[in-house]
Amino acid sequence: MKLHDMRRQYERNGLDERIMPEDPFSLFGLWFEEAVAAHAHEANAVVLATLSGSRPSARVVLLKEISEGGFVFFTNYESRKGKELKNNPFAAMLFYWPELERQVRIEGKVVRISREASEEYFNSRPERSRLSAIISPQSQPVGSREELENAAGQFLQSGRPLQMPDYWGGYKLIPDKVEFWQGRPDRLHDRVLYELVSENKWQRMRLAP
Repeated sequence: MKLHDMRRQYERNGLDERIMPEDPFSLFGLWFEEAVAAHAHEANAVVLATLSGSRPSARVVLLKEISEGGFVFFTNYESRKGKELKNNPFAAMLFYWPELERQVRIEGKVVRISREASEEYFNSRPERSRLSAIISPQSQPVGSREELENAAGQFLQSGRPLQMPDYWGGYKLIPDKVEFWQGRPDRLHDRVLYELVSENKWQRMRLAP
């Protein structure tokens, strides 16, 4: 199956590195607000890539907070990504907003956030979402869907509280590289990279498309 003729022109906006903010967080905040306003489907959905040895893996997670210079998401610490981050605490994120012909690439170190912050978010989740986080052995083989549904039912019948388990919580990716990509006509796209050169000091540079 060849897809050679699947293409579109990108003509909405442009990027000028000379007038962009000094730090990437300001621009990311603006772009995110514009993605939400454009009704981008789940604008906070982001591809998270981790590494196990020489084998990369990627999946979509939901950004839940931008806090103290980092991008926060939540997961099971014993999942595949949790184990990979334990062995190699560096990761990459990719946001893609086709409605605006934009993507943002982020690279940096990942750290766990405090248990208190994780609990605050966990307790804000709907009851069934908390239940799923408790009973699901994320990334591990299970015999059937019924097995998971039975585990959920048994937990509810037990009357135990829906408390955050020790194996669940938040991570924060602290970036040292953030690239903004704006689609332009004829594949001559705009790419501007922010690179951290010292504490709180970013360098901007244009990249060839």
